Order: sequence, then C-alpha cells, then structure tokens
Amino acid sequence: MLKRLHIRNYALIDEIDIQFSKHLTIITGETGAGKSILLGALGLVMGERADSRVFYNDSEKCVVEAVFEVGAYDLVSFFEENELDYDQEVVIRRELSPAGKSRAFVNDTPVNNQVLQRLTDTLIDLHQQFDTLDIHNVNFQLRMIDALADNQALLKQYQTEYRVYATDKRRLAELIDQSENGSKEMEFLRFQLEELLQAVLIPGEQESLEAELARLSNAEEIKRTFGMAFNHLLEGEQNIASQLQEIGRSFQNTRKLAPEFAGLSDRLDNLLVELQDLARACDRIAESTELDPHRIMEVQERLNVLYKLEKKHGVNSVEALLEIQEQLGIRTGGFSDLSAAIASLEKSIQTQETNLRRQAAELSTRRRSITAGFENKVHGMLEQLSMPHARLKVEIGDVTNLSPTGLDDVQFLFAGNIGSRFLPIKDVASGGELSRLTLCTKSLVADAIPLPTLIFDEIDSGVSGDVSLKMGLILKELSDRHQVVSITHTPQIAARADAHYFVYKTTGDQRTITNIRLLNPDERVRSIAVMLSGNPPSDSALATANELISQ
Repeated sequence: MLKRLHIRNYALIDEIDIQFSKHLTIITGETGAGKSILLGALGLVMGERADSRVFYNDSEKCVVEAVFEVGAYDLVSFFEENELDYDQEVVIRRELSPAGKSRAFVNDTPVNNQVLQRLTDTLIDLHQQFDTLDIHNVNFQLRMIDALADNQALLKQYQTEYRVYATDKRRLAELIDQSENGSKEMEFLRFQLEELLQAVLIPGEQESLEAELARLSNAEEIKRTFGMAFNHLLEGEQNIASQLQEIGRSFQNTRKLAPEFAGLSDRLDNLLVELQDLARACDRIAESTELDPHRIMEVQERLNVLYKLEKKHGVNSVEALLEIQEQLGIRTGGFSDLSAAIASLEKSIQTQETNLRRQAAELSTRRRSITAGFENKVHGMLEQLSMPHARLKVEIGDVTNLSPTGLDDVQFLFAGNIGSRFLPIKDVASGGELSRLTLCTKSLVADAIPLPTLIFDEIDSGVSGDVSLKMGLILKELSDRHQVVSITHTPQIAARADAHYFVYKTTGDQRTITNIRLLNPDERVRSIAVMLSGNPPSDSALATANELISQ
C-alpha cells in the first residue's frame, strides 16, 4: 500500500506531500493543472528514465520519495536476495542531480534500476490511458484465470518441479553437446593412452638402458683396457704385484732395525692385497665383456620407443610420460562417467516430464472449468457500463512442450459489437473499452490475486452519466479490498472518494507552481459541483454534488 508520496523540485512542483487513503483516493483538477506531473514523479520512483527538464530549480536536485506498507506482499525473500534491510514500511527514494546523475535507494540502501523496477512492479499497478494495460498481457490473463480457478497451490508445486526439470534439461543438452564435441578428441586421447600403456613404461628404465648401451657400444675398448690393466697389475713378466712383492721382502729385512720400519712393511702388505683385488676385478670385467650386436639393437630399439614418446609429448623422461599416462586415464575415465551421467539424467527427466504432464493436465482442467462463468460475469458488468453487445472470450489452446505454466496457451479475445469477430484485445479494443474491461476483470479477481496499489489515470475517458456512476461504484467496491488511486475528470467517480485531492496552479515570483491539497467536506462538494456545471457552480449543481456524495 502506498502511504505517502513526497516530491521536491520536479517539473512545476516546488515541494508537495501527499498522504493516501487505504481505500479510494481521487485526484481532480483543472485541465493543465499538473495531474499528469504526479504520475511522472511516481514513474521516477518506479525506475522510469528521467531527463534534464524535470527540474523546477536547475541548481538543486530533484527528489521523489514514496513510503509503502509491504507486510502483505511476501517480499522478505526479495529483500534478502538483494541484500536490503526489510521492514514492513519501505521507503523508496529517487534522486536526480542537475549534473544528470541518477540514484535510487530502498531503505537508504543504493539499488540499481533493475532492482528498483522489479520491486515497484510488485507495489504499484499503474494504468494510463492509451498505454499498454495488463489486460493486454497474456501472462496476466493467465494469472487471472489461475486465480479464479484456485490454481495457486498446484501451480506453485508445478513451477517448483518445472524449474528443476528445465535446469536438468539444460544440463542434459550441455552434456550431450560436450559429448558430441569431445568424441573426436576423446578418440585421440584414448589412442595416446593406449600407446603409452603398450609401451609398458618403467620408472628409471631410460637411465639404465642408456648406461647399458654405452657399455655395449664400447665393449672392445672396455675388454682391451681392463685386460691390459690385469696384465700390468698381476700377470705380466714385469707386473706391478711382483715388483711390490720384491719390495716387501726387502722391507722384511729392515723390520728388526727400527720399529717404524715395521709399520711401512705392513702398509705395503695392505697395498699389495688391494692391488691383487683390483687386478682380479679388472680380469672379471675383461672376461665378462663381449661384443653383443643383438643386445645393442634391442636396447637401441627400446630407447627409440622412449625417445619418440617423449618427443611426441614434449617431455624428457619416462617419469614425465607416466604422469601424462595417469592424466589421460583420468580424462578418458571422465568421458565414460559423462556417458553414464547422460543416461542417468535422461531417465530422470523422463520421470519428471511424466509427472509434470499429469499436473499440467489437472491445471488445464481447472482453468477450463471456470472460463464460462468468468465470461458471463464480465458480460454482465460490461452491460452495466453501456457495452451491452461486447463479449470477452477466454481461448485456451494446447501446446506441445511443457512451459512454466503448463500445457495451455491462454488468450483473451474481444468483440465489441454484434457480428464482430473475436480478436486479441490489443488489436480491437479502444481506449474506453480497455478501461472498462480492465476495471471489470480486475474487480472480479481482486480477492484472488494480491493486486498492488491500483492507479488509474482517466480510466473514465470517453464515458459519462450513468456509466461513470457505475464505474465509480465498481472502483469503490474494488477499494474495499485494495488501495485504489484514480485521476478523474468525472464527478460521479470523484464523489466516491475516501480522500479527495485537488491539483491547482498558482503564480508567484514570475513562476507557475503546481500544488495539491486535500479537500475538506465542503470543498469536496464545491469541487464536484464545478465539475458538473462550471465555476462558480450553480445551486442545482451543489445539490447534485451533495446527492452524489451521499449515495
């Protein structure tokens, strides 16, 4: 509910403050007095675009502030989602600076225009003559039918499950696309993995083979070198071991001369033992080393396999190849998991779709069951509003694929005269017809839909007399259950007000200023009488105004 609207430095408004009734607030005024300015200011709060011409005083900022009572709108989750402080009384403020900057606040927290529009769309239902009305909108038409069919609980359950279904379908499409696009790549990855697996890689193998190849390739040199060493050390005529033995015998003769000589003799003995051991090792190497062309070829071929794989994968060790092999195993295994995920998701979606179609069929049955009664009630109200031959038809068509609202395509068709074809409302209804249709349909669903504050701008355009009187009564009845604000030039509607504001202009300091004031009972009578007869009003007009108000 809109409680208060404060406007400062906007168009012809210096500063005004409006307190709204919980029920029916009527705004009247002379032509050109600035009634539309109020809606323009309210539009700023609703996130509409502003231009530099909005300033009453170019040196000061423009501020429009609206206070709402929001306890009945179930907005806690919206406030949490957008990190806003929630209170049952919400203050929405729009500020425009002379430099062209625009800022919006909800409870003093800055918000962007998208958040502002989403919030105010929930709080204000603004109807302006010749603008697109909700009744044009097929989504709103379906919402009305669901409200009348008491589909809210079933539809909420359906939509909750549908969101999961739609998310799963998108995920399935992504997985299938991923699978199709990745199939060729996966074939290549599997080929690479198989190639590495067939190589039977062993950590440290490359270093061992390279050492073996070096030994095999130099077998003759190794055999010659260690054979010659063995001869020099132990087997030759002048071998070193024999010479050391001769020296050792000489040392034995000196052992008795001084104790330190004994130590030298022992050292020589140890050296001789080590030399003999070294010689035998050289002999073993020389004896075991043979030229083996076949083994050379085997080692070279194995190293070639390793070198080729390393070059192909851009690495230089068997250990790096083994890491690549492990990663390829994980990736190809993931592809197998992808196929399993696709199969599982397809099965789940099929189950979900079966359940959703059952719920959609129930929604459709309930919708179709109330359309005839709704049409008849609308026809009766239109007849009261001097449209005796106008007809509304609720057309419900079937759709193939599940949608967020089920399997129905709902559209309101309208025929204004006898023999006229039924066509979509937006294509055939005039401004006056739309106004009356909107009033009829919304008054019928007022108890079923949590409608926001309803603001009608000249909904009475093109009607007068008894039709205006009946429109006023419908607005009054609607305001018993919802807050209604109506800008009107019709006395029959103005007389139904719970709060009657009058918009007027004054001139001062060479400036024209738009003002608004709440009329007291006497002022109301005179204002309505002026609407009936002119200014000053006649006695009969004053009497008629009193009669209209008393009704």
